[in-house]
Amino acid sequence: MSWKTIFKALKRDEMRKKLGIVVALMVIYRLLAHVPVPFSDPATVRSVLDTLISSEDLLGFFNLFAGGSLANFSIVLVGLGPYITASIVLQLLVKAVPKLEEISKDGEAGRRKINQYTRYLTLPLAIIQSIGLVLLIRAQASSATGIDITSGTSLFDWVLIITALVGGAMIIMWLGELMTEQGVGNGISILIFASIISQLPNVITTILSTVKSSFEAEDTTSIFGLFNVPFDAPTIGFLAAFALVFLLVTFIVVKISEAQRVLTVSYAKRVQGNRAYGGVDTALPIKLIIAGVIPVIFAFAFVLIPSFVGQYLVTLDSPSLSSLGQTMVDLFSSITNGTGVGNNATGFAGSFGGFLFSVGFLFSLIVGFTYFYTGFVFNPKDIAENLQNQGGFIAGIRPGEQTEKYLRGVVSRLNFFGSLSLGLLSILPFIVSYIFPSIGSLTLGGTGLLIVVSVAIETLRQVESKAMMITYDEGE
Repeated sequence: MSWKTIFKALKRDEMRKKLGIVVALMVIYRLLAHVPVPFSDPATVRSVLDTLISSEDLLGFFNLFAGGSLANFSIVLVGLGPYITASIVLQLLVKAVPKLEEISKDGEAGRRKINQYTRYLTLPLAIIQSIGLVLLIRAQASSATGIDITSGTSLFDWVLIITALVGGAMIIMWLGELMTEQGVGNGISILIFASIISQLPNVITTILSTVKSSFEAEDTTSIFGLFNVPFDAPTIGFLAAFALVFLLVTFIVVKISEAQRVLTVSYAKRVQGNRAYGGVDTALPIKLIIAGVIPVIFAFAFVLIPSFVGQYLVTLDSPSLSSLGQTMVDLFSSITNGTGVGNNATGFAGSFGGFLFSVGFLFSLIVGFTYFYTGFVFNPKDIAENLQNQGGFIAGIRPGEQTEKYLRGVVSRLNFFGSLSLGLLSILPFIVSYIFPSIGSLTLGGTGLLIVVSVAIETLRQVESKAMMITYDEGE
């Protein structure tokens, strides 16, 4: 990382303007997270949600990635889910529908059309997800507290609530696209990064509360006047071990994010007029994890679905559906709570086999999404064609179809090791949580750390790239 180049670029108005816009959009997003949805009795809704989040691990998990939007029942509660889903659907359609594939290859104009179709699809998905979330939260609130948060809500109020949630989803989609256009990071990733970082005080509070409850002592030491934590030998050992693991995981994430395979591309010398071109070698770097942290985000979005469905089925009057719902909740409880499997679960769901099933499901999703997303962001056929058109070739590999086949093999091998590494890093906190239930509440922090570190590295890399472009005319 060339910090000298970045600091030099910050002297330019263009760079300061781009970073300023991104920071301003993040602030706007965080302010929107505190704008509540209009309810007939907002005080009761807030009280019920506070109770739910503290007692229901699934909703607490959702609140972490929503940046506290659930606790406030804010207009951005639906988040980026509809936009992410629409993007996946459009990417699949581009591969399946020849007309869309032709449009996608039409340069910048084609990209703008595909993005516009994605926005169109986001709207109906946002409506569906908004209605589903309100109904789910109402069912959870009624089951846990006996209070119907939509009591006294008229048809007009329902329309207003759904409109506010859909409007919030469309606004943050727009904010994410504005961030991406600045060229200093992926807007979706930055917004998720901001959501998790905003919950950092809560994570620290959870850690300190865990230490306090795990190691009891008569003599306690106050930390900033807020927490009384026993600083005996076991406590110090726990904090030291936690800090060591934190640094180790951060180091591993950085190394995996930076790992890449560098291929040498040679260009044949050719003469055009009185000038000679080519005759040089360049590097073609291919990252170990081309998809970045997006597969983790996708996987956690999808792994919540069985738990959400299960939570809803539990509230139904049908005994068979209610039993099925409880089984689904128990099976995936090791992913959505911080205490491992088996607290209230019975049978297979509460056994070690149930733990392996739920964590294995998450691991499989991450591996699958890594291959899936890499197929869209890295196209060996296009790269091989571009190299051939520019007179470039990889030593020992014939241009064209052989180069495409070679690149596909390299990416496949990198994906194998990269997806396994990404999956293992993601499930490691859950394994630790299962073995040591007393520190299970730190699981969410481990998952958040993986996303935060990966997004920070990728954003810094794009900032450096933009800085090099801005300072290019100065010879550095």
